[in-house]
Amino acid sequence: MTFVSWFKKLGLLTTATLLVSCASTPYEFTQSANYSHRVKFLVMHYTAIDYEKSMRVLVEEGGLSAHYLLPESNDASYPEDELKIIQLVDEHDRAWHAGRSFWQGRDDLNDQSIGIEIVNVPTCHYPEVAADVQMENDASKLCIFPDYDAKQMELLIELSKGILARNPDIGPTQVVGHSDIAPSRKNDPGPRFPWYQLYKAGIGAWYESETVDKYWQQFSLVKPSVELMQKALRGYGYDVKATNQLDPQTLDTLSAFQMHFLPWHVSGNADARSASVLFALMEKYFPKKLTKLMAQYEKEQAIEIAKPITLSNAQVVARIPDNNPSSRLLVNDRGTFKAYKGRGELIIENTNATSADIFINGEKINIANPLTPQQHYKYSLAKRTHNGTNTFKVDNVMPEGASLTLRFAYPTLANKTSQKVSFKEVDALINEEVSQGFPGAVLAVVKDGQLIKLSHYGDAKKYSAEGKLLVNPQKMQADTLFDIASNTKMFATNFALMKLASEGQLDVEKPLFYYLPEFRGAGREQRLVKDLLTHSAGYPAVVDFHRKDNKFGERFFSQNSLRTKNLLLTGIPFVAGRNVKHLYSDIDYMLLGVLVERITGQSLDSYVEGQIYQPLGLTQTVYNPLQKGFSKNQIAATELQGNTRGGRLEFENVRTTVLQGQVHDEKAFYALGGVAGHAGLFSTGHDMSIMMQLLLNGGGYGNKQFFTPQVIEQFTNAQASNETYGLGWRRAGHGAQKWHFGPYASAQAYGHTGWTGTVTVIDPVYDLAIVLLTNARHTPIEGSDTHYEFIGKKFETGKYGSVISLVYEALLNH
Repeated sequence: MTFVSWFKKLGLLTTATLLVSCASTPYEFTQSANYSHRVKFLVMHYTAIDYEKSMRVLVEEGGLSAHYLLPESNDASYPEDELKIIQLVDEHDRAWHAGRSFWQGRDDLNDQSIGIEIVNVPTCHYPEVAADVQMENDASKLCIFPDYDAKQMELLIELSKGILARNPDIGPTQVVGHSDIAPSRKNDPGPRFPWYQLYKAGIGAWYESETVDKYWQQFSLVKPSVELMQKALRGYGYDVKATNQLDPQTLDTLSAFQMHFLPWHVSGNADARSASVLFALMEKYFPKKLTKLMAQYEKEQAIEIAKPITLSNAQVVARIPDNNPSSRLLVNDRGTFKAYKGRGELIIENTNATSADIFINGEKINIANPLTPQQHYKYSLAKRTHNGTNTFKVDNVMPEGASLTLRFAYPTLANKTSQKVSFKEVDALINEEVSQGFPGAVLAVVKDGQLIKLSHYGDAKKYSAEGKLLVNPQKMQADTLFDIASNTKMFATNFALMKLASEGQLDVEKPLFYYLPEFRGAGREQRLVKDLLTHSAGYPAVVDFHRKDNKFGERFFSQNSLRTKNLLLTGIPFVAGRNVKHLYSDIDYMLLGVLVERITGQSLDSYVEGQIYQPLGLTQTVYNPLQKGFSKNQIAATELQGNTRGGRLEFENVRTTVLQGQVHDEKAFYALGGVAGHAGLFSTGHDMSIMMQLLLNGGGYGNKQFFTPQVIEQFTNAQASNETYGLGWRRAGHGAQKWHFGPYASAQAYGHTGWTGTVTVIDPVYDLAIVLLTNARHTPIEGSDTHYEFIGKKFETGKYGSVISLVYEALLNH
């Protein structure tokens, strides 16, 4: 049947229907007072295609339909000079326009609604996203929404007024968009649809600005919970379940709500602005529901908001007698603490005891007699302690019912060069390789709480940019700063995450979008924080943001930190499924750096420097050292000709001189301003030794706790899928990582490496830590334009495992 013949048949059917309706009915009619109208809703759509295509889709058999179609001015496919309202289905009949839908407790809205299709053609793009994972409100999706035609809107207002007059059950909140009734499938009529113009004409709902301001005063201070927002959205009409999570259904629903009532602010976020508008609408149209919502809001405020857990100021805080004593008498008022031989300190905070018997490793110590109430006492334990686990117990606290508290500080690192252990073989190896052309290194070894070795070798800067040996090379010093490259992942980002987890501010089992709501679309909602930590999220190893010719296209070119972070959150495509394999990726840690910034409200460098390094007394561990008072002659140099690989590479703003004091990693330097979760940290052998002792201590140092032992265990334990992976940390396993950890490390050893030539090993079984810092990349490059190698990486010192092996041998063979 042709399109024209179909219209002729439609005209005959319409005429016949009118004739039949004019005939008198054969039955008597008495109006019941107990009835309502079938039509409850008026639904607005855009066609997304022009008039001619719309007619075919909405009229020909096998397609969709709507009750009305409104053409658009300047549409070449529209054959008339004047715009006309075209009715396609009688208002009393069911049109197929809503699909799977829900509003105000009713579903399958085709049975209960009138649908108006408006010719309007937006364009949407899902770059590099497979069709089966596309989302209607995907944050990485680009949509261009054109303005609606003014004449078209005049006709719409005229038509809508008539519909409302004929269907009195359609109230203001029942005039909705397709996106309102199916937010996870549709976004029409889009954010350009003039809802407020319709409201001013008496069609649909809107809020009062004064009421919004009233709620803004409250919610800008303490916004409603996600659960309360979900309940309010449900109360207004949306099909959203109360989960108290920013899950995909909630993000889609919030986006639909914002397109309707906050079209200038479509973010999908449950922010105070959206909450204020939502509650203003509830007050205006559903005041009884609002009363219940505000009662819950007030109840939420009465409940004390969970504050970050305050970490302890000691490794053991023992209240004597125990608040919850065991019925087994000889397990009470006893415990252990870590200390080293000849070191350790006990602080007694006396409440009201006059005397007590305190034993350290079975020996009673002499304390004041009598004790003074509300007095603090400090005692050296140097004569009582040994390396490792030490015991304490307390008996005979008098008078009966009296109490006191014992505090044992964490060990601190002692600087004591070992006279008993000979490191001559590892020294010989490094010195020999320096004489053969290896640039330089610093080696630090921590054993049993002592920095038993801190040695420096060779030069911090040896070559000019042209690859020529300097007449006066800059000698390596024990306190030379190094660009530690990917060790940044552990000693900056992981340290921050472990602290936040210890304080209860981070749960690695939660989806990343729980903390970063815009991280959604293309499967992002399924990625947990843990997936990034284990490099199993499916991201590519790198994205060369700094280059327009990166393999993902010019769209991903960025030499601006804010743009890069936006690309990280909404643009980077996955190259593998979640948990399919461990794919080591800088992208994972770039995102984790953004996560730290979002949770803390500080830049990554400000947080780790202010909350971790400074409290540890570390003065030489920083991002962007040249901007923070350090000079180049304090820092080891890296690549000779910037990031050009000896003139082989070229890109926008490429550096061409010897890199010294600027992070080498191109993504960190160009795309993230030198502060990134995957690279950018500079440190020294001494500072890193303190950070590793902090880990060996179980999370504290001196009188400060940074991590709980449980969190350290969580981050360093082996993953079931691969024993060489912890959460971020790499593990020795059972010899699987010999190139890194050598052949002697325990299965519990963990650490990381850095591209510039750095390696760390923390081995709790041996109470041992090793850090090797080198400038292995500060050498000429050999090879072709496509296959080349830094000379420094040909040496054993630059390959890590041999140096680590010799350190273990020196200790284990002693």
